[in-house]
Amino acid sequence: MSRSAGVTFMRGAAWLAAVLVPGAVFALIGYLLWRGLPALGPELFFGRTPPREALLGLRPVWDGIWPACAGTLCLVGLTLCLAVFPGVGCGLYLSEYATAAQKRRIGLAVDLLAGMPSIVMGLFGFSLILLLRRTLAPDANTCLALAAGCLALLVLPVLVAATREAADAVPRSLRLGAAALGLTPAQRLRHVVLPAAARGIFSGVVLALGRAAEDTAVIMFTGVVANAGLPAGLAGKFETLSFHVYYTAAQYQDQAELARGFGAAVVLLALSGGLLALARLLESGYRRRWRKG
Repeated sequence: MSRSAGVTFMRGAAWLAAVLVPGAVFALIGYLLWRGLPALGPELFFGRTPPREALLGLRPVWDGIWPACAGTLCLVGLTLCLAVFPGVGCGLYLSEYATAAQKRRIGLAVDLLAGMPSIVMGLFGFSLILLLRRTLAPDANTCLALAAGCLALLVLPVLVAATREAADAVPRSLRLGAAALGLTPAQRLRHVVLPAAARGIFSGVVLALGRAAEDTAVIMFTGVVANAGLPAGLAGKFETLSFHVYYTAAQYQDQAELARGFGAAVVLLALSGGLLALARLLESGYRRRWRKG
């Protein structure tokens, strides 16, 4: 093969790959929209229950996805409450205070946690419940709080990495200016680094939120069930959109039920896609801000 032929082949292969990847994504999204959009409507969310009574919790919803939406919101909110403080704190410590050796060790631990399969995290939570039953809490059971704790561990590396990157991107001139003004390290962190890195940190929080909303393997071992209704509390069972899609795909009885499953998939896709777009928008605005500065 001549040199020009080799270059032509590589260019054609690269062009084909560039077409196939977005083509596959658009084909997948198009198929989901084609199957799921006709099912969208109040009946998909509330079934035969009046929407007002369903939203107020006056009547249960057995044939709609409103309990799954509410369970997803509760799960994601509790997950972020558990993960944001340690994740952001660890990222700031690695950026501002850690020595080179500490950065290597803590970074290795964070990388190991990031590479852990989600199903292993779910098995960890389930094993923890079994241990508690045999020791401190004989009545312990899988629940919303356990699922949120396991998901918090799963999204922790996302928060650490986003916070560290945002803090490292703060211009050195700002840090030197803070030192010249006599600010202590704590004051510099509070008044200079955190305000400057806030948008980057928030984009990491949004990405973690999307990761928690779409995961299924963890919650299958830690408390999600079908037809659980609205979450009754931290110790109760719950539903989520991701598990609803999985359960419907595995157990549907007719095409109408399958169509509702596709409708739930479209809702979940819109939620995850919207969160990802918001994170990218915040990140791009954050980068433009410092380029101009």
